[in-house]
Amino acid sequence: MEATRVRFESLVEWAVAAAFIAAVLAVGSVVVREIRTVTAVTPVIAREPVQLSEAPAGVPSRAVSVPMLLLPGGNEVHVGDPVATIADRLGPQVIVGSDVVERAPTGERITRTYVHEDTEFILVFEPFEAGGKPRVAAIYLK
Repeated sequence: MEATRVRFESLVEWAVAAAFIAAVLAVGSVVVREIRTVTAVTPVIAREPVQLSEAPAGVPSRAVSVPMLLLPGGNEVHVGDPVATIADRLGPQVIVGSDVVERAPTGERITRTYVHEDTEFILVFEPFEAGGKPRVAAIYLK
C-alpha cells in the first residue's frame, strides 16, 4: 500500500510539473506573437500624401505653426489672445498687406501678416464660439 501511494504521489508531482511547463510555454508563445506582430494604429497607404491639417487661406505651405511667439522687446503672442490685446501690444504699424477673410464654422476667420523688428509671422483670428470675440486661433512663422 505504501509503494502504491509513493508512485501515485510521484505521478501527481510529474503531472503538475508538466502542466506548469505547458502553461509557461503557452504564455511565452502569446508574448512572442504579440511582440512580433505590429498592428497599425492608423492605416497609412504609402502613395497617399499625408495632410496633417488644413492651413487657413493666406498661409504659405512652408509656414510653421507655433503655440506662442516671443518677440523682441518683451512682447508675447499666445494662442487664445483677443484681437484687442494684440493690437495694443503690437500696434497697427506692424501689419503688412491686407487681411484674408474666410468663413469659419463659428464666424469669420481673419488671416493677417505682421513684421515686428525683422520677425515675420502670421496670426489667424477667429471666434472660439458662435457670436464670440475673435481670438488668436493659430500663429505661423514664415
